[in-house]
Amino acid sequence: MTSGDETPVRVGVFGLLGSGNLGNDGSLEAVLGYLRAEHPEAVVDALCGGPEVVATRYRIPATRLHWYRGEYRTASRAGAVAAKGLGKLVDAFRTAAWVRRHDVVIVPGMGVLEATLPLRPWGFPYSLFLLCATGRLFGTRVALVSVGAAEIGNRPTRALVRWSARLATYRSYRDSQSRDAMRAMGVDTARDEVYPDLAFALPTLPASAPSGPPGPVCVGVMAFHGGNDDRARAEEIHRRYLDGTTRFVRALVEDGRPVRLLTGDECDGPVVAAILDAVDSPLVTAAEAASLADLMKEMAAADTVVATRYHNLICALKVGTPTLALSYAAKSDALMAQMGLGAYCHPAREVDADRLLEQFRALERRSAELRRTLTERNLVAVRQLEHQFTALTAALFPATANANARQEAS
Repeated sequence: MTSGDETPVRVGVFGLLGSGNLGNDGSLEAVLGYLRAEHPEAVVDALCGGPEVVATRYRIPATRLHWYRGEYRTASRAGAVAAKGLGKLVDAFRTAAWVRRHDVVIVPGMGVLEATLPLRPWGFPYSLFLLCATGRLFGTRVALVSVGAAEIGNRPTRALVRWSARLATYRSYRDSQSRDAMRAMGVDTARDEVYPDLAFALPTLPASAPSGPPGPVCVGVMAFHGGNDDRARAEEIHRRYLDGTTRFVRALVEDGRPVRLLTGDECDGPVVAAILDAVDSPLVTAAEAASLADLMKEMAAADTVVATRYHNLICALKVGTPTLALSYAAKSDALMAQMGLGAYCHPAREVDADRLLEQFRALERRSAELRRTLTERNLVAVRQLEHQFTALTAALFPATANANARQEAS
């Protein structure tokens, strides 16, 4: 806590927050919960993708990440190309001015050091580099907290990500593979720790064990087109994913199972619409989830979850519902293994509805056992994140850490 004549710590949060991705916003919510509990004196604001949403939902001032509002639209006309180029220059000055006003900037979770989904170097990697470089320039402590990382082949993107990590004051990763990837890309990770994803720190309701006849199945879908290296086959990958997932949903309906379709990003809506159109049955419905809490409520009421998006998986695992992953990246496999369900992964690029149905039935046969496993693993995850927040206070808020140490010693 600060005394009356001390200046409150100025904390910024940074990222593609409020932009429609529920996982990103869940990570922000977890960090804000930590700040409000452990550092209530801190003055917090955001530089983010969706400032209106962040300001309204989380009650903190928020500034738009990019000067040019068409940043994430493909620029084809000369005017748009020029505006986007000018925006990069303006953003350098805007980011520097914002960073300079802060003592600490936190990047809450997210896959900010990976390119497992299509990504251009001059998009978010450039923004992250500006943040970390200006943080180092002005002495602002920048923390990358429980972030995801993966080895990147594209040389400009790889360079921007590598230098962003090197320039940060504090780094932690959401799985060991992320830390290994940064080490492979030339970052000294000797002092970097691995903790669970920040979403495991969110409050949740436990799932209710199923009773009676087989109950509902939640199927989390995604506008999946492959990764950064799959651009030439993007439409083929998407068609295969959509066809396999649709056939799987149809098979569940034929077995009389109610199916609840879930998303994790606004861009997933067309996939839900396509499945509803193809499987014309009252047993198939779609949920309107506005937060990870909404997703967890849906998943807690289900017998089983089959999901693609990483934070859909986290929500299901966190509430203790047996889960099968349509895995599109190593991070999904690592998460499932960490939670004791490593055997229940299916490749999102090659969805085989018959094989998926076999895995689903095998998962349901072990439902009671897996629920007990998830309860145990969730307790471990919560304890690990408590340790992370203690470490974060020591790294970013030394005055508070010293005061706490003196209090414990007295």
